[in-house]
Amino acid sequence: MLRFVSLMFKNSWRNRRRTALTVVSTGISLCLLGVLLAVYAAFYFAKPSAYQALRLVTRNRVSLAVSMPMYYRDKIRSIRGVREVGILQWFGGAYKDSRDPNNFFARMAIEPESLFILRGEMSVPEDQKKTFLQDRTGCLVGRMLADRLNFKPGDRITLVGDIFPVTLELTVRAIFDAPENAEVLYFHWKYLEESISRGRGSMVGAFSILADSPESAPRIARDVDATFRNTSFETKTESEQQFGLSFLSFLGNVKAFLLSICAAVTFTILLVSANTMAMSVRERIQEVGILKTLGFTTGEVTGIILGEAVIISLAGGALGLLLASGLCVLVRMGPIGFDLFRHLAIQPRTAGLCLGLAVLIGVASSVVPALAAARTSIVNAVRHAG
Repeated sequence: MLRFVSLMFKNSWRNRRRTALTVVSTGISLCLLGVLLAVYAAFYFAKPSAYQALRLVTRNRVSLAVSMPMYYRDKIRSIRGVREVGILQWFGGAYKDSRDPNNFFARMAIEPESLFILRGEMSVPEDQKKTFLQDRTGCLVGRMLADRLNFKPGDRITLVGDIFPVTLELTVRAIFDAPENAEVLYFHWKYLEESISRGRGSMVGAFSILADSPESAPRIARDVDATFRNTSFETKTESEQQFGLSFLSFLGNVKAFLLSICAAVTFTILLVSANTMAMSVRERIQEVGILKTLGFTTGEVTGIILGEAVIISLAGGALGLLLASGLCVLVRMGPIGFDLFRHLAIQPRTAGLCLGLAVLIGVASSVVPALAAARTSIVNAVRHAG
């Protein structure tokens, strides 16, 4: 069939308007499909960094919204393989106008001394670090967040609480650089504890744990949960990456949602391509008769028509991947509330899957009209009026 490739290309573009519209519609659909697959891959197949592989998060087994006693920290620290453990408390609240999505960012209450051990990849100027450690109302801001909201050392930030009914007046004391999770604001847990009732201050939302090696992390997770099993506050310990994904559960079954949209998009592309090929073949029944008169076999005629459909689908797939790559770049450059989007990209595996799906759609959409046309007798094909 390779000797007929040039003929396939010529036939594919004989009706330029229809082919162009088909390529564009297929490209837009595959662009959406490519972005969805990239999101799926970023969520469920991304490998943790060397630093993330060492970190675990312990939360209440019931829900992220249910707190745990403060004394759990010391019990966790005594487990074999734990290098460090610290408080990780989501504050929430509002910064300026909460309706503006640009004002949304993570606000976490932490213990500063343990934070710099738990997140050893953070880079902070020594003078700023010292100032932050000494100022209980100071805060530490990620470089990406500081650049986005134009925060500078010395700036005042007011956070109006919702989970905690307090208003915190913070001063930017340090700005850190980090390869990941750089759009977050950290402030002293002690400042929050002093601002709320004593009873509530003895409870925390989560603990961040640093393991001595990636290999011991799964065992540590099991040991932590076993320590607090059958207590009033049972725990769930998971990797930092899995903990981040747990926030998606508030949106429902995201995995099923993404796969459902992918299936719907694939079906739509199939319908568009099938309609195009059906019209194209129906217009060329007489040509099929002439080809068979010239000695083309049924298999060769079928292969030529299938090849045309594959060429059109691949052109749409290439256009879709180009558009999807551009969208991923725009997402990475924009304000991001979920850190995994920072690495959103069309990976080679995703690109191969999209192009393979384009080939499959091209074949599936044209196989029925191709077989029907190829099996038409020469007499009936020549008599066909188009």
